[in-house]
Amino acid sequence: MHQIVDRRLNGRNKSAVNRGRFIRRYRSQIKKAVADAIAGRSIADIDNGEKISIPAKDISEPVFGHGPGGSRELVHPGNVDFITGDELDRPPNAGKGKGSGASKDGEGTDDFVFELSREEFLNFFFDDLALPNLVKTKLTTLAQHKMVRAGYTTDGTPSNINVIRSLRGAQGRRIALSAPYRAQLKEAEEALEALLKTAPDNDPQVVELEQEIARLKEKIQSVPFIDTFDLRFNNRIPQPKRTTQAVMFCLMDVSGSMDQVRKDIAKRFFILLYLFLTRAYDKIQLVFIRHHTVAMEVDEDDFFHSRESGGTVVSSALELMDEIIRERYPTSDWNIYAAQASDGDNWTDDSPICRDLLMSRIMPYVQYFAYIEITADQHQSLWMEYQNVQAAYDNFAMQQIETPADIYPVFRELFKKRVA
Repeated sequence: MHQIVDRRLNGRNKSAVNRGRFIRRYRSQIKKAVADAIAGRSIADIDNGEKISIPAKDISEPVFGHGPGGSRELVHPGNVDFITGDELDRPPNAGKGKGSGASKDGEGTDDFVFELSREEFLNFFFDDLALPNLVKTKLTTLAQHKMVRAGYTTDGTPSNINVIRSLRGAQGRRIALSAPYRAQLKEAEEALEALLKTAPDNDPQVVELEQEIARLKEKIQSVPFIDTFDLRFNNRIPQPKRTTQAVMFCLMDVSGSMDQVRKDIAKRFFILLYLFLTRAYDKIQLVFIRHHTVAMEVDEDDFFHSRESGGTVVSSALELMDEIIRERYPTSDWNIYAAQASDGDNWTDDSPICRDLLMSRIMPYVQYFAYIEITADQHQSLWMEYQNVQAAYDNFAMQQIETPADIYPVFRELFKKRVA
């Protein structure tokens, strides 16, 4: 089978075809480079592009060639030391050098570096991710519409003209309007043919019939080939589009035990979640809840930038989430998700309350609940109580984040596509 490689360049000396082929071929290396790049990013530039570096040895194409060894005869030009016919010893480590490198081991070639655009970077980052257990609990027809074909119309924009339908109508109109003239023309031609058998060409009746035939042909030709009346346009009408309603609750611990490093990790996790949801799903609502001893529903700006802090009562956030679900998001209509970030430092008597709240009032009604504990130390009471929830519910997941480098693998583990 022949394969044709298109190496033609697009504008500005770039080749989109070659770029797409390169990205497909080195997809695994690029994904690893994207993961490494995310680990060192700040909150502000999390959605920018990135320069990706791939080792040069990974982009070299395999080729067939002569290997070292064997008996060969080569002819080289002579110099001051050698002349044609001299025999030379094989140099040591023949065939292992790179040729262009300067280091001792021959690995002196620079890595291949190129820059991913913002869209390409985010596509790689959120590849193979999805909200688990997303089901159509209720199909709504309230918000979204899609345009569907609905026959033809006599009015529209030039871009929507249906050429075939318009020409078909014009041809039908011409046949209908010219039908009487064609019948008269046929009768006149038959009469002229019969008259010419008995009368000369200059006979007055012959001349009259010829004039009548010419007049009828002119009448037929005067029927317009196409008129605005014949134009037909493709008609499209909005049709309600059934969609699935989903809401994501983002619960973040901002208590005093969450130092700036932990808060920064939590914010980066939620920013990734926010970017993922807004890119992957057209219609999904987000509810932001911050809590210390008291939980509050806040907007996006307050969630990521407010500096309010205090003690820790995690159950306040779960109770507020439960109240919001009952007031605004009936479980029969909504797919409900939640992601909670905390350092696990909770008031001792409150952790069992959190467990009971989850098991009795939240987990039976949510599609998925993800908990991340941001700590490099030993787990505390909240983690222990949440383990009981994880054992009871398959739709509960918990992971630990120790350093910023853990954000990417933990995020992908929590929201990876699962086989039904």
